[in-house]
Amino acid sequence: MADVSELVAAMADQSDLTRLTGLRTGKSTFYPQYRGATARLERTLSSLGLIAGALVRTSDGPERLICEVVEAARVHLDAQWAVFALADGTFVDAGPRCLVLGPDGTPYLVGDVEGPPLPDDVVDLLDNIRRARIADEVVAENRFVCVPLALGGGHVGALAAWTRRPIDATDAAVVSILASQTAVALQNSAVLEHARRTAADLESRNAELEATQRELGAAQRNRVLDEERHRIARELHDSVTQAVLSAGMQIEVCRNDIPADERRERLDLAKELTRRAVDQLRSAIYALEHSADHHKSSLPDMLAQLGVVHMPGELTVTVDVGGTPVELPGDLDHTLLRVAGEALFNTAVHAEATRARIQLRYDTHQVSLAVDDDGCGEPGALRSVLGVARRGDLGGMHRGLVNMADRVADAGGEFRVRRSRLGGVRVVATIPLTAARPEVHDGEDAS
Repeated sequence: MADVSELVAAMADQSDLTRLTGLRTGKSTFYPQYRGATARLERTLSSLGLIAGALVRTSDGPERLICEVVEAARVHLDAQWAVFALADGTFVDAGPRCLVLGPDGTPYLVGDVEGPPLPDDVVDLLDNIRRARIADEVVAENRFVCVPLALGGGHVGALAAWTRRPIDATDAAVVSILASQTAVALQNSAVLEHARRTAADLESRNAELEATQRELGAAQRNRVLDEERHRIARELHDSVTQAVLSAGMQIEVCRNDIPADERRERLDLAKELTRRAVDQLRSAIYALEHSADHHKSSLPDMLAQLGVVHMPGELTVTVDVGGTPVELPGDLDHTLLRVAGEALFNTAVHAEATRARIQLRYDTHQVSLAVDDDGCGEPGALRSVLGVARRGDLGGMHRGLVNMADRVADAGGEFRVRRSRLGGVRVVATIPLTAARPEVHDGEDAS
């Protein structure tokens, strides 16, 4: 019974009940206070829902975020004017930088957009926010509240409102939470927008890169095909053409009054040259790497054969080998044989020469091949023709000169056309036996 009495006494104690409920139940204002507290609680919960809904708009971009934030502040505060603005130089890509919601939520886009006039207080506040001339702390005075947007130790803008009812501590706290979270959300939105633009730019650059790679791949394939086509054309010119024309020269000799034995020998030679031309043509068609007689003998021996089987009888060909013959790397002996064959063929067909000399020199670091004649050719004219032929096809003419120069260049060597001491033309090919690749040019007249 004593405990019950104490409990009744405690319940009758006005100060204890006040501490439990926060309301003074003994006064006639109990129910108005209760209803007011309930209204504030409901308004606060509703505002927190609006705030949460506004802040999740980060992924929708700064514009949607700003509109949702200002509307949440206006609804919570029952504001007549709700103002949002960013300081100059902050969040340069965010928009709108200023937004005012008037009575009934009417939006006012501030800036270059013309619209109804704003109250002077609103205009002055916007100017102060843009110039970063606002207080560092929350300002809550009667029916006005202004909360700075703090970020990184500074202020990037402010959120403010003029309300139709007095501002209490709960209102100031809610707006402060909204402002602080808005600053972070704006930063996140800016980062997200930057990431999206970067991703779009990377996607565009990647598409350009893929297109470029496709173009390069096509160009590379075309280049390989062109090189192979030129290689086959060069082989046809330097082998098949020479063999066929040499056979024709042998037949032409047979038309003259010569002994029957020599005529028969030359016809047999023409037949052999024709057969060899067919074999070489088949090899070129199937893009084989070497001609049929490649690697059958040493380079000096093959050079000697050139002067016997391909040349007309009135042209005397001598071969001079200097140094110690060595096995040449790769297709270098094939290259030198083709150069010598083309030079001798030009001498026999065009130079009206009676003598030709092949000089092959083996040195420690290079091998050189020179073909001299006593014909009527002019080195200067040949160099000019070579330069023009390199820049254009000339209808297929003078391919022999170009082929010689290209073969030597492909081997990393130096090709020259000079005046021969025999009186005609001297063709010189010098190719290093090391990794060095000297500059390829046509050369000059010998002194």
